[in-house]
Amino acid sequence: MDGLRFAFGTLSVLRVRVDRWDRTAAGRAMLAAPLVGLVLGGFAAGAGALVGLRAGGLLAAVAAVAVLAALTRGLHLDGLADVADGLGSGKPAEDAL
Repeated sequence: MDGLRFAFGTLSVLRVRVDRWDRTAAGRAMLAAPLVGLVLGGFAAGAGALVGLRAGGLLAAVAAVAVLAALTRGLHLDGLADVADGLGSGKPAEDAL
């Protein structure tokens, strides 16, 4: 259970009590990371489906992405912005890093 709590505490905004954060718990947390993604994806899919019933597909997609951004503290959006900065800068590879 320590690894599962560590995974949810690290990868989401869901409030969980993390008692251990050593190497063993971190390894178990990485094994549980897909489960965290499944749960967060379920929340996003539910929000998208609810919005889609009333407002259409485009707004449903925006709602699903917004729910994921909120539940992960924008973790993946920050990584996406870093990739865009590196690839879109037009600088040589060494300078882009």
